[in-house]
Amino acid sequence: MSAPTAGGRKVALITLGCARNEVDSEELAGRLAAGGWELTETDDADVVMVNTCGFVEQAKKDSVDTLLAASDTGAKVVAVGCLAERYGNQLAESLPEADAVLGFDDYDDIASTLQSILAGAPHVPHVPRDRRELLPITPVDRPAVVDSSVGIPGHAGGPTVLRKRLERGPAAPLKLASGCDRRCTFCAIPSFRGSFVSRRPADVLTEARWLAQDGVRELVLVSENSTSYGKDLGDPRLLETLVRDLATVPGIVRVRISYLQPAETRPSLIETIATTPGVAPYFDLSFQHSSEPVLRRMRRFGSTARFVELLTAARALVPDAGARSNFIVGFPGETEEDVAELERFLTEARLDAVGVFAYSDEDGTEAASFDGKLPADEVARRYERVWQLAEELTAQRAEERIGSTVDVLVESVDGDVAEGRAAHQAPEVDGSTTVYGRGLRVGDLVRATVTDSEGVDLIATVTEVIDAAPGGAT
Repeated sequence: MSAPTAGGRKVALITLGCARNEVDSEELAGRLAAGGWELTETDDADVVMVNTCGFVEQAKKDSVDTLLAASDTGAKVVAVGCLAERYGNQLAESLPEADAVLGFDDYDDIASTLQSILAGAPHVPHVPRDRRELLPITPVDRPAVVDSSVGIPGHAGGPTVLRKRLERGPAAPLKLASGCDRRCTFCAIPSFRGSFVSRRPADVLTEARWLAQDGVRELVLVSENSTSYGKDLGDPRLLETLVRDLATVPGIVRVRISYLQPAETRPSLIETIATTPGVAPYFDLSFQHSSEPVLRRMRRFGSTARFVELLTAARALVPDAGARSNFIVGFPGETEEDVAELERFLTEARLDAVGVFAYSDEDGTEAASFDGKLPADEVARRYERVWQLAEELTAQRAEERIGSTVDVLVESVDGDVAEGRAAHQAPEVDGSTTVYGRGLRVGDLVRATVTDSEGVDLIATVTEVIDAAPGGAT
């Protein structure tokens, strides 16, 4: 390992967690580069910055372990991101190996803040607070506050895009909004991400064009709840307009929407996603469960019948539409009948990808105080049961696609074999498609016939190149 340079300004960025964190890291990278910092690898860094995740217990542990590992490099160690925002001075006190714990309000001046930390100046970590209290309750009053005093990742604004890409693939996340106005009893995210704040459409489009000029071919729209986009700007159907506009950006061949709230997924939005050229007919729906009693305790809405009806409406427009979701098992008060109802839904839903989480108490959530808690071994048993069923069902769903035609965005090429993703496969969270064909390049959008499947992954043979990557993406 090479020692950090004396008086140097080299920083390594490590990103943990979801695609929203990836965008935040690229905003931080943009600010740091603009402030004279050089981005480098951890073994050559003067400062190692870890963008932490605070979503569930395992994510918290991974974040702490990464910070501890970074402290062995000899560089200054700085924690940012959700875990840092959520726990602030508490994290700093329990983790003296970190030289600083920064909150979202520190992002605007991150370059000079790191310089101060590198010079040895002590940093006073923030005291955690519920970020929902930092913005007015009335959405129409929020823009003035957002522009003046509240640090919100992904809302840099201004005439230029303050973001530096850290990954060079043909797909990139594009943030629609930050925060969430829903009050699910199991979720702590609104308390440290704050209330829902949409980015202005012009800013999103400007960033989309910048990404396209940088070789991006697919935009993956991310937020805590994409179906809320535009409500605080006075237009609850703004997402439909924005998606159509994004699909016309030169160089972009596919737009994908993530994190849809089923209760807010309107028929017009379903139609927009399913029928707009250039938009992936892909429905990432946050169901969480399907038993009505459990959903009510989660402070969510829906049922097996309503969720199946939603999926049916999408498939009536596009029979091969992709669908994925996440589910929590072992929620307080969940009965064997509730689990059986969830299993019934999974069997009927024919989802392409399923995430299953075992319930655990989260600090500051309403559910943490609920009675009816299940023993840990029972939660683990139910998790294993539902997870195994989901694995079987998603493999069957992939097998059903054999003989069908899929449009695949090529992400890597090795001779006549390429790896990519079909319209029903989002980056990292879903499966992938291996395609066979000559002369393929990264960034090509190809049409292929599915010949086999392995779990959720597909194997296909290219029949034509629909849209070749300009000059070959890198």
